[in-house]
Amino acid sequence: MPRADALSDARVLSLNGTWRFRLAPTAAGTGEDFLADDFDDAAWDEMRVPAHWVLEEFTPLAGGPPRRMLGTEEGPLYTNTAYPIPLDPPHVSTENPTGDYRLVFDVPADFGPAVLRFQGVDSCAKVWLNGHELGWSAGSRLPFEFDAPVRPGRNVLCVRVHRWSAGTYLEDQDMWWLPGIFRDVELLSRPEGAIDDHFVHADFDADTGLGALRVDASTAAIVEIPELGIRIPAGETATVPVEPWSADSPRLYRGTLRSSGEVVELAVGFRRVELRDGVFTVNGRPATFRGVNRHEHHPDTGRTLDRDTMIQDIVMMKRANIDAVRTSHYPPHPEFLRLCDEYGLWVVVEVDLETHGFIYEGWERNPPALPEWRDALMDRLRRTVERDKNRPSVVVWSLANESMTGDGFGRMRRWLDERDPSRAVLYERDPSYRDSDFYSLMYPSLELLEQIGRREEPRGGRLSMHGMVLGEAGATAPLPDGVTEADEERRRALPFLLVEYAHAMGNGPGSLQDYWRIIRAHDRLCGAFVWEWIDHGFHSVSDDGVPFVMHGEDVDYEPRGGRFSLHGLVFSDRTPTPGLVELAKAHEPVTVEVGPRSVNLMNNRHCGDTSDLVFRWSVEVGGAVVADGVLDAAPAGAGESLEIAIPDAATRSLAASASDAASGAVDAVLTVEAALGADRLWAPAGHVVAWGQRVWDAQPAAGGRGTVEPSGATREITRSAASPARPRAGSSTVDVGPGAFDAVTGRLIRLGELEIDGPVLDLYRAPTENDHGQGDLNDLASVWRKTQLHRLLHRVDELDGGEGWLRVSGRTAPRTHPHGVEWAMTWTADGDGLLLDVEADFVGPWTDTPYMHRDILVPRLGLLFGLPGAAERAAWFGRGPGETYVDSFEGSRVGRFERAIDDLQVPYPVPQENGNHVQTRWLEVGGRGIPTLRVDGRPRFDFTARRWTSHDLDRATKPHELVDSGRVWLNIDHAQQGLGSASVGPALPEQYRVPREHTVWSVRLASR
Repeated sequence: MPRADALSDARVLSLNGTWRFRLAPTAAGTGEDFLADDFDDAAWDEMRVPAHWVLEEFTPLAGGPPRRMLGTEEGPLYTNTAYPIPLDPPHVSTENPTGDYRLVFDVPADFGPAVLRFQGVDSCAKVWLNGHELGWSAGSRLPFEFDAPVRPGRNVLCVRVHRWSAGTYLEDQDMWWLPGIFRDVELLSRPEGAIDDHFVHADFDADTGLGALRVDASTAAIVEIPELGIRIPAGETATVPVEPWSADSPRLYRGTLRSSGEVVELAVGFRRVELRDGVFTVNGRPATFRGVNRHEHHPDTGRTLDRDTMIQDIVMMKRANIDAVRTSHYPPHPEFLRLCDEYGLWVVVEVDLETHGFIYEGWERNPPALPEWRDALMDRLRRTVERDKNRPSVVVWSLANESMTGDGFGRMRRWLDERDPSRAVLYERDPSYRDSDFYSLMYPSLELLEQIGRREEPRGGRLSMHGMVLGEAGATAPLPDGVTEADEERRRALPFLLVEYAHAMGNGPGSLQDYWRIIRAHDRLCGAFVWEWIDHGFHSVSDDGVPFVMHGEDVDYEPRGGRFSLHGLVFSDRTPTPGLVELAKAHEPVTVEVGPRSVNLMNNRHCGDTSDLVFRWSVEVGGAVVADGVLDAAPAGAGESLEIAIPDAATRSLAASASDAASGAVDAVLTVEAALGADRLWAPAGHVVAWGQRVWDAQPAAGGRGTVEPSGATREITRSAASPARPRAGSSTVDVGPGAFDAVTGRLIRLGELEIDGPVLDLYRAPTENDHGQGDLNDLASVWRKTQLHRLLHRVDELDGGEGWLRVSGRTAPRTHPHGVEWAMTWTADGDGLLLDVEADFVGPWTDTPYMHRDILVPRLGLLFGLPGAAERAAWFGRGPGETYVDSFEGSRVGRFERAIDDLQVPYPVPQENGNHVQTRWLEVGGRGIPTLRVDGRPRFDFTARRWTSHDLDRATKPHELVDSGRVWLNIDHAQQGLGSASVGPALPEQYRVPREHTVWSVRLASR
């Protein structure tokens, strides 16, 4: 029988370490000889346990020296939905790589009766001890135990592990197929009178503040919680005042459960989970999960994680304001949940069950719908619940992921209602939701999520399982098969949980702030889980010795899931991506809004007040802090807000900065931070959990270096009469102020003493993973390529000018197709610099094209310059320091930043567009031995700077293929389209696309 995970004083003998291993091609393994007590395994491979054999060195089936087999059929395999075996349940092919493991170990003479526990073996294992078969088990991410008749002294443990089994059909999660004994193996002493199992029931009444504790045990035992003065027999109830457990305040009461043979440690968290009037609540208050989906992954060890890595994950999550985890799509190592209790994370534990691959036969033999599979489903549920039933952090059980429908789920739900009614139950894929306490979808659009929040979503029959609305607007669609009107009415009354959204594949996701503005506005919406926490890449080395991150497309095997193994908020080595920075802002537990005269603070926490926070303010002028202090803020309770006047010292500093603007443009920024006032388990004192800013834009009189005009301003330019621009006698250039222009192309080739080339009108970017869409859906990159947007040609039609000005006009267009952009660039001398006014008109069929009726969205509208390769650093005032895009910038502050050119790039394991910076007021790019280029916005611009072009990014498949071109390519853009999350999810929202319309913008350039 499965038992609760627990720590106790009973002896434990770890069997982790170096075992002997041999891989065989079929389920027969190496035969029966290895079971013999005197079998000589000296010629076998050494194999770490826990580990996945496909990530270790072993002797391959073809023989030869032991080696890693990454990138081959004998190494790790990645699929998204497809099974790597024929869809022929419950059978598997004769070709079934099977690993035979063997360990010789000693047991102390006084160890006594024992149980052998495996925490996880993928995918199926048969176990022998001293030549006697103990049994077998499937369920890769679940523990199993056998009574172990060990003998004093020498013992021989043999395990046969099959890569494929009937259980494979229940484990088609979006992840690598990684066989082996990958979690701990332990021998547990079970003395007479030991506690084989226990169940902690710790309820909390928010109205009275009382906690009720009852601990059921498999044998007579005493419950002691010294801090609460509790000492009662197991099975009895004590009611006392307590502080409840929550992710905000993970209050645990330590104690013991003591029997005649064993003492079990207790870590009790009191809390009550309820659904009230269609709202998910914990401890009487609505709970909102600020969550991520988390697979277990390490770039060297796969799903074998040590405790330090688990803590690293949790600390990074807490510091990014993540307070909830969905354990996609299986129970994690039990130590992770113990840490969630201590650090404070809400947890949705998912059963190790997914049958997504049955989509390839139209779900005909889907296991949850067939009676012959029900015992297997129930076994997985029981082992999940029994192991983790005492974890206060676990507030929701999830029956499965993407396994469609079947009576098996009803049976699972009925068992849960009897065994553990204290937690909510989730199942997303059944459109009736009769076995779920939540309505749930994946990847809805912003518009659909808003409708769901208001309980005004279309009928269930018009919604796909990935949140797309089907059919005509306003139409009354029939309900899905098997769904009744009563089911539909109940569904609409349920709270909504967004189990997956914001597919974090590559550069992205976008719209995180938009999703959370909607979630915060509706109590029905009880949170959301980003897909997902970490990239699933492996450290590998190319044939010529260059390290790289291996993904599914690097495996010489079919089927394969390609780059879909890379979709995390952190890279495979746990380096945070810019997406995590943006998510931390969207998840802020306190909203800080800085107005002209006051600061508004809103406490978004579940239960905690703000007494643990210090609210610091600072004024920066020209990038330097000129004043700072601490706001006098009374504590705000959960759900409360307060308004605080901006301190006089801050007001005086801002007024002084405004008076200084007469001598040059200087922007002033007031920043207010909410920081921890004392150390927490997951962060030191001073860690910033939330912040807000207000920017006072400098607007000095027009003219001269550093001029910044207010948004929407128009500028009158007095020009001499126009005439064809001609070079000076004996020269091939046209001079305007400090600028020299090529007399044929009209390109700026020198600005003062700075050699420069450009600009050309730039409409293209190297596609992001989201630009590729999902299959044929939202595949913008394919449209760009098919319409030749990546192969633009430029024509100069006319150069004309006069004293102090030059106008260059022309057309930029792709090969083959009739659409293009007609443009004009007007340069005007302006003191030590040049003003550049750009006009762009989209001409020809950009929408509903005559050939194939395509809609050609434009990823970029801007200017591309070439700078000397000696350019080394960039300084700017705007959003930073990391990359930002129009739908992903609110997590980056406004200020003055400086970085090396090479540090402006984000090393995505698949090269793609990156490194953009929105809302830039000014930019300086320079290096040793060359003048510095200064660009001022009118009022703002986007910029990227890199040593390779967008086309180089587009061609490269790995970061090491990107090489220095000898120049720095600088984009000064009017706009770049947003990131979105269309790799799985809705199309990029209209407001984040580049309008294909008459567009004008201006910048000022100078060098010094």
